[in-house]
Amino acid sequence: MPQCFGIIPARYESTRFPGKALADIDGRPMIWHVFNQARRCPELSSVVLATDDDRIRSVAENHEIPVVMTRADHPSGTDRVLEAAGKMKLPAGSVVLNIQGDEPLLAPGMLTELVQPFSSPQVQATTLARRITRREAASTDLVKVVFSHSGTALYFSRLPIPYHRDTSKDHYYGHIGIYALRMQTLERFVALDQSRLEVTERLEQLRLLENNIPLHVVLTEHRSIGVDRPEDLQVVEKIILEKRKTDR
Repeated sequence: MPQCFGIIPARYESTRFPGKALADIDGRPMIWHVFNQARRCPELSSVVLATDDDRIRSVAENHEIPVVMTRADHPSGTDRVLEAAGKMKLPAGSVVLNIQGDEPLLAPGMLTELVQPFSSPQVQATTLARRITRREAASTDLVKVVFSHSGTALYFSRLPIPYHRDTSKDHYYGHIGIYALRMQTLERFVALDQSRLEVTERLEQLRLLENNIPLHVVLTEHRSIGVDRPEDLQVVEKIILEKRKTDR
């Protein structure tokens, strides 16, 4: 296995939820919950936060989260991740994990599953998905994915895919927006222009597919709830509190 490094891109501005990265969950900012879970993954050599915002930097440092400061003009989190990886001087053969800063329920085992395929030199990039219900698939907040028999992603969409003519046999897979890429693949991704479908769906992973860069989908049984809006915080906090009671 190559060395693996986790980078959590975080920005203050968010269309639906400004300041989301610092939102309070059970007395700590959301970025602390994400970092605390990610650093428990034994396959990761280190985990850092990448941001351009001094407010986020200050809060992170107060919670002993290592920070890499980046430019403010990045069009995507992946661009920010690459700049941070460059400043960290990561080895050329390493695997970089782009860990979304709005996944406070992230399980360390999810990151283990994400990097396991890199034992094969043919794998260039991976992401996660889980089986979901028809009701979950109807939400445009949850991205859906379809993939080949070998696990290579075919398409991602905010709409329910595939379309089921026979409603008694439906199956949907929800995408979990965490990625792992080899350094050379990450560099190639960022060097490419935004693609047509990427702009249409507002899903940057489609840039890989449109440029024939295979993205391997790893299925997981773990469930994670991303925070998209302020009302999601109550749901996440309730789960964290219930888990704490169970672990006692």
